[in-house]
Amino acid sequence: MTNSTKGHIVVFTGAGISAESGIKTFRDSGGLWEEYDIYDVATPEAWRANPDLVTRFYNDRRKQIMGAKPNDGHAALAKLEKEFDVTIITQNIDDLHERAGSSKVLHLHGEIMKSRSTKNNNLVYDIEGWELTADSKCELGSRLRPHIVWFGESVPMMETALEVVRSADCFIIVGTSLEVYPAAGLTTQAPTGCAKYYVDPNAKPISGVHQLEVIPQKAGLALPELADRLIQLGI
Repeated sequence: MTNSTKGHIVVFTGAGISAESGIKTFRDSGGLWEEYDIYDVATPEAWRANPDLVTRFYNDRRKQIMGAKPNDGHAALAKLEKEFDVTIITQNIDDLHERAGSSKVLHLHGEIMKSRSTKNNNLVYDIEGWELTADSKCELGSRLRPHIVWFGESVPMMETALEVVRSADCFIIVGTSLEVYPAAGLTTQAPTGCAKYYVDPNAKPISGVHQLEVIPQKAGLALPELADRLIQLGI
């Protein structure tokens, strides 16, 4: 899973790093996401009740994301790949890490630029452009839904993420409030001896996480400096 000749840096990113690129999150306004109640657009029940509304909502989010650009925080993480084996685990559904140049990105909550079959979860497709429609069908003839892990659904990549975190030589937490579980539980899984950093304007010490350097700044400001420090010092 890792390149044994390079130190393994694992980065766990949340909504904060995407927010710096102008992408709003449902936590920005008390449970409303672009004026929608999250339970009307981000649950299996919402899909069954009104798939057209859910499809339209994610079409709008997709269009917004396509117009956004990676920021200095994304670029700094991509830069680390020149010296280290870097795996990014993200709660974000956008593709900004990939567009910045990061090559190993594990999306815990799905990918908005993809769709999947409602009949077979293993049938996943890239979306050309920003729009899914009621006529968008998989090869089995069933309607395509956004490739997103909704509230109330299991997180299929969680076990893989746990394995990755446990193999870290350095663990960086970025732009997350650590309030969404089970993803937030990853923070306690990094090896005891590895260096750990928490980058977020509201970052505070984490119970049970030792050897943690808290950096209470935005990702776009802190990550370029941290990346340069890690490259200079090694891990």
